[in-house]
Amino acid sequence: MAVNTGQRRETAYRNHVYVQGNTARRLQVVPRQEQMPVKKVSARTRRNRERAKHMNIATVLSMAVAMVAAAFILTWYLTLQSDITNSIKHISALESQLNEMKLDNDENYSRITSNVDLEEVKRVAIQELGMQYAKEGQIITFSGEGSDYVRQTGDIPE
Repeated sequence: MAVNTGQRRETAYRNHVYVQGNTARRLQVVPRQEQMPVKKVSARTRRNRERAKHMNIATVLSMAVAMVAAAFILTWYLTLQSDITNSIKHISALESQLNEMKLDNDENYSRITSNVDLEEVKRVAIQELGMQYAKEGQIITFSGEGSDYVRQTGDIPE
């Protein structure tokens, strides 16, 4: 292959680009900062920037007070958060204790009710204590009409 002076020939081989020739490429040079255009700043902006650089005692004190207040508020918040977490843990422990007590109560109730012989209770009530079934005229019926309980305001007639 012949290469002509001043001409470049590019060949692509396996996704690579080769440049043939004897001239160097021009690199893009970053312009120096002196050459970059400088924006003109107004006198007012310059004064504000100068004032912002210097802090007086009032600014320092107000920032210190704000930092102390923020520290107290943060400490108070963290204390409240810790109290809430502890309360939730305590409530959870009490709930689990309540569930255990309910299970024990239900087991004891089941054990007691399964051990009661109703025929023996009936025999003792009738024979030893002298109880009798109610007779025809002794039963009085009434309607509750919406209330869950009945209050006795007078003696029951015999």
